[in-house]
Amino acid sequence: MQSFQPAPPARTHRTLQLALFITSLAWFVASNALAGHAARGLCERFGSNALRLPLTELFLLFLLAVGFSILQGIAHSQGSLREVLGLPRRPTAGREWTIGAAVGWGMMALSVLPMALGGTLYVSLWMSPRAFWLLAVNLFALAIGSLVEEMAFRGYPYRRLIEAVGSVKATIGMSLIFGVGHYLLNPDSTRASLLITVLAGLLLSIAWLRTHGLWLGWGLHFAWNASMGVLFGLPVSGLTDFSSVVQTRAVGRVWLTGGDYGPEGAFFTILALLAGMVVLVRLTRDYAWNYTHAPIVAAGYPMDAPPPAAHTAMEQQARPAAPPPLVQILPSTPQNRSVGDPPEY
Repeated sequence: MQSFQPAPPARTHRTLQLALFITSLAWFVASNALAGHAARGLCERFGSNALRLPLTELFLLFLLAVGFSILQGIAHSQGSLREVLGLPRRPTAGREWTIGAAVGWGMMALSVLPMALGGTLYVSLWMSPRAFWLLAVNLFALAIGSLVEEMAFRGYPYRRLIEAVGSVKATIGMSLIFGVGHYLLNPDSTRASLLITVLAGLLLSIAWLRTHGLWLGWGLHFAWNASMGVLFGLPVSGLTDFSSVVQTRAVGRVWLTGGDYGPEGAFFTILALLAGMVVLVRLTRDYAWNYTHAPIVAAGYPMDAPPPAAHTAMEQQARPAAPPPLVQILPSTPQNRSVGDPPEY
């Protein structure tokens, strides 16, 4: 009879992490549907459809926080809610977010520049009070929505996949999932938009790998979407819901403008993403050292610890022999004389 051999601990750990990854992705899909249904019901009940998108993102953020915390507890892993969500408390969090926002805005400006130089952009302004109200609502929705996407694609599920298959395979896999998801669910997607979204997923994964936190990627993702939809008034992944004050229509070849999908389907966006990767790596050298490298532990044994017994024995053997004790010689006096008697001749 063949005896049962338990699986090695490393294989068991990888299997558990893979199961947590699949479960967390399934939870994200289910939570997305549930959040959308709840937000739609509330908006219909109170007659305010403008708040549907931010409410959906808020509900989804809450559901992801609850679900990922439960999965963390099932795995018997310790960590605060901020660490589970990928937002660790650190002194550089604000600066990381700002750097990411600067890189995201710069890449989008670089992507739109060829369209502007080619004369294919037709811009109109809507200056009514409602436009500015929608501007604030859209910015809030984009801020929460970009955080939710980072939590879902570069947060807890991504870290579990890294534990299961390694960082390289996990990065490629999550970037493909990120691109295919946008390709299947967003309107007017193309093969070019699929490639660009995969590259964007790769860039955002690099942001996490360089900092082990979502602050940098969150700022980059938000500025990328906000610049595209709010500042330039262009479609965001095929969605035109974010244009309010600035509304832009791009006319021209699809390879230059991205068509109805927006700049994420244009050729020059590929070049902007590649340039952004180089800039991001150079700007995060200090963060990569501070947050991703294991601490250096000094070798040897402490100086206050007793030396090894072999060293002590060698020192005793090499120690020179002690010199004989010194003998003091004093002058002697005969017993039949006194010290004060005169000398005899």
